[in-house]
Amino acid sequence: MTTPAPAGTPLQSPGRGLGLIGVFRHRYLLSLLVRKEVQIRYRGSLLGWLWSYVKPLVQFVVFFVAVGVFLGMNGRVEFFPLYLLAGITVVTFFNEAFSNGTRSLVDNAALIKKIYLPREMFPIASVLIAGVNTIPQILVIIAIALFFGWAPSLVHIAALVLGIVIVALLATGLGMLFGAINVTFRDAQSFVEIIVMCAVWASPVMYQWQMVASAVPEWLFVLYRLNPLTPAVELFHFGLWFPLDPVDGQVLPGLGLYSAIATVTAAVLLIFGQLVFRRLEGRFAQDL
Repeated sequence: MTTPAPAGTPLQSPGRGLGLIGVFRHRYLLSLLVRKEVQIRYRGSLLGWLWSYVKPLVQFVVFFVAVGVFLGMNGRVEFFPLYLLAGITVVTFFNEAFSNGTRSLVDNAALIKKIYLPREMFPIASVLIAGVNTIPQILVIIAIALFFGWAPSLVHIAALVLGIVIVALLATGLGMLFGAINVTFRDAQSFVEIIVMCAVWASPVMYQWQMVASAVPEWLFVLYRLNPLTPAVELFHFGLWFPLDPVDGQVLPGLGLYSAIATVTAAVLLIFGQLVFRRLEGRFAQDL
């Protein structure tokens, strides 16, 4: 027999939880979701987790030969394959977390309609899964950097951590925002695909920031640096590429300031994404 709620207890709208606090309270379920998705990814694979290390190594060889040797980038940018891999790691983490977070509610529609659990858990799980998939790539890049004489200081390590934090906050906020909208308007997913496609070119991954600074007006270069992915990528360059003391290595102007702005921007988007998510979550089961 269910015990009635005490008199005066405020009523809550159905399908609404405690937001991110609720996810923390159900962290065991969150860990189950993450483990399930990671296991599914490598189910039936002979090499299993080894593929997470093989792919970055193959990427390094391809970039070194195709882009570095054939297109001559090795002569223009010292340690160019490492420079490229560092930037691609950041953008790949963001793209995977953001894209999967946007689809996470629709992909788990059957579960959402059957039982109640904090719905924020699905986009957050997507970010964690993307993080788990990114760790082997970071380890491979570090191994390659060590081969070339990488000797980082605490500042370089802190830059890597801050870059990951910025991307994780940004992907979580945008994943909740577009994931909630995508439940009702599936056009959101197509819009996200366009953002993901442009992300690699909107930050200094395939090129150096000096090319942008010399080609655009100052106000546009400021907007370029206000893109949170730009300082996140440059933080990875600072942590992995700069300790090798490249000849053409120059720190992005105002990297510390724009990194702080990127952190605040990502945190604001996280809060905004949570507010929109809570506003729309009461309709999830109905719209799905």
